[in-house]
Amino acid sequence: MSARAQIGVTGLAVMGRNLARNFARHGYTVAVHNRSYAKTESLVADHGTDGDFVPSESTADFVASIARPRKIVIMVKAGGPTDAVIDELIPHLEEGDVVIDGGNAHFPDTIRRERKLADLGLHFVGMGVSGGEEGALNGPSIMPGGPKESYATLGPILEDISAKVDGVPCCTWVGPDGAGHFVKMVHNGIEYADMQLIAEAYDLLRHGLDADAAEIGKIFEEWNAGDLESFLIEITADVLQHVDAETGKAFVDVVLDQAEQKGTGRWTVQNALDLGVPITGIAEATFARALSGSVPQREAGRAALASDAGTWDVTDRDAFVEDVRLALYASKVVAYSQGFDQIAAASAESGWGIDRGAMARIWRGGCIIRAKFLNRITEAYERDADLPLLIADPYFADIVGKGLQAWRRVVSQAALNGVPTPAFSSSLAYYDGVRAERLPAALIQAQRDFFGAHTYRRVDKDGTFHTEWSGDRTEHDA
Repeated sequence: MSARAQIGVTGLAVMGRNLARNFARHGYTVAVHNRSYAKTESLVADHGTDGDFVPSESTADFVASIARPRKIVIMVKAGGPTDAVIDELIPHLEEGDVVIDGGNAHFPDTIRRERKLADLGLHFVGMGVSGGEEGALNGPSIMPGGPKESYATLGPILEDISAKVDGVPCCTWVGPDGAGHFVKMVHNGIEYADMQLIAEAYDLLRHGLDADAAEIGKIFEEWNAGDLESFLIEITADVLQHVDAETGKAFVDVVLDQAEQKGTGRWTVQNALDLGVPITGIAEATFARALSGSVPQREAGRAALASDAGTWDVTDRDAFVEDVRLALYASKVVAYSQGFDQIAAASAESGWGIDRGAMARIWRGGCIIRAKFLNRITEAYERDADLPLLIADPYFADIVGKGLQAWRRVVSQAALNGVPTPAFSSSLAYYDGVRAERLPAALIQAQRDFFGAHTYRRVDKDGTFHTEWSGDRTEHDA
């Protein structure tokens, strides 16, 4: 078989199929392969006019059809299936070939795979891809990691097919080994928080205004014309105004209120705990999904727990809507700030050298969390690449500060009226915690020293100390 393809894609489910079509539409000759050859045939039959495809039934023919150094994108289910495809490819590859995992892999698996293939003289790239099936076809946000030298040949192709904002590709080299998949994981964690915050805003408007879904959809439509402009706000407006054909009811009212998850949010929270980074908004969003699916607990709670909630009496509709908008914006800023803190901590620990400004830049288009205010985040890191806290940037400190009283009103009113706002509330608590002059952690340290001799430090002198709590309570150096 003639080795004429410039890039190969194996795994032709929706994402892989659309990514292959995207390559072809940009003028690349694309080798395509799937475990079931019927999917390969279907792609060529249905979309052959998109460009030049080279279909193969066997792995050997697929690899042989790609010009060296080969660039092969794997688009299969994360975990065991990805390892199985890699193992199947290895015997047919040659030194310098590049294997790219475009799935939602857990970054420790990416690190392991990169080391394994490096020992064989092969390059392995963990590549985050965001934007869903539409993004894969029309231009996603792409977050490739792995050996930097592989980006010299792979990068121009990925930048070509990525989304563009102001002519700038939404793709850049993230960092070595697992950096690409790590950043995609945090992206998804921020996505969890963003979606939960939007859902809480909807719930607040529903309870506070006694409004129907379509009316609230119009409010989101208006919000999308301002600072909150984003893909998620846009689709929320659309979803809320959609009517179920079968029942004639608002579509959102016939959907079961149990949110599912594929694991990336959970991975983000677990990693943040390992790093000691507080990502409270992302964590609460992840737990909120878990609570929504806790059916026996919710049934028991509905049957036995009192609310003692007040009756929400909104006297100024427009003022209330504006309060919720400001609270949503402030809470979203906190979620992104926490996510970028996590990226900085992991980058420092692993020596990845991730440019947070570049990450904000490539998230401006193509991806699920694309939003107008990512331009502001990019600018913040351009002003100070080592910015220790995003919400302390002058722009964000000012804009969040202006909405602070609204944020407090929304959270307090929600609590008084029995409306759960875990992400709004935890984000406000984080804001107050990170700006506090002094936290009650001093008492916690004293308690820890009392029961476990865990020691403490003092505000008035250097060193570490322990008090003999069960003895004469003298203090000594630890």
